[in-house]
Amino acid sequence: MRLKGLLSFPLTPFTADDAVDLDAFARHVEAQIAAGPSGLFVACGTGEFTALSLAEYRTLVETAAAVAGGRVPVFAGAGGGPQLARAFAETATEAGADGLLLLPPYLVAAPPVGLVRHIAYVAAATPLPIAVYQRANAVLDPAAAVALLDIPNVAGIKDGRGDVDAMLRLVTAVRTSGHPRAEEFGFLNGLPTAELSVVAYEAIGVESYSSAVLCFAPEIATRFYSAVRAGDAYAQRRLLTAFYLPLVALRDKVPGYAVSLIKAGARLRGHDMGPVRPPLVDAAPEHVDALATLIEDGLRVVEELA
Repeated sequence: MRLKGLLSFPLTPFTADDAVDLDAFARHVEAQIAAGPSGLFVACGTGEFTALSLAEYRTLVETAAAVAGGRVPVFAGAGGGPQLARAFAETATEAGADGLLLLPPYLVAAPPVGLVRHIAYVAAATPLPIAVYQRANAVLDPAAAVALLDIPNVAGIKDGRGDVDAMLRLVTAVRTSGHPRAEEFGFLNGLPTAELSVVAYEAIGVESYSSAVLCFAPEIATRFYSAVRAGDAYAQRRLLTAFYLPLVALRDKVPGYAVSLIKAGARLRGHDMGPVRPPLVDAAPEHVDALATLIEDGLRVVEELA
């Protein structure tokens, strides 16, 4: 599972009476596919996985798989404790997902060898390829990363920690392990606003990254990606200065804005995703206004670069 390029993490839209809006979700997924990502990751962090019931999750995965129609692989989030993660994995398999993103186990801190046991336990419940999300209480070491190669359907690691040195050690350990799957194993940059770290991560062999901006400003996200592919440092700097760096500063003002601001951005672009579910809070009006200005600035730079 060596996905390359931009990865889309669609939002989960909710109605005013707190139901999942499947029609809005289908439109959103279609728009994301039109932006050209190499994979869709539905009902994950940006998609508010932890706020979903198992029944809601099933309908989201089924809808995404139907809309995608094989045009792009659909990965679904799975997480929580081992039994719950298995239940989500089994449901995703039945609902037509092409793969899973295994989120950290709920609350429990464990050594890397324990995480490998957890991953193997969940992987045994599904034939789907699994990307393991490393962040928070789920931190692997080189030995654990190599051990994952012995779990046939574990296909990669998504990093959300931002420790480039530590990630380099994982990539190097896997690639030099001599294991038959060493070269096919994938590494994904899953940091919030990964555009800030994409160049550093590509330098250590991480070939794809998630882009939350793709959810509400695909013009900006795809233009930045093309600048990365072309080695166009000037275009990257222009977009970082005008849009990405101030976006991160705005995101960091309130915990949970990595989701709330993305939903606000979608609403600003005419795609009503509804509110976020608790414990997240919707973006404050003054922050939405600031985001609107940032989007205008970013789009202006895209036009100037054209």
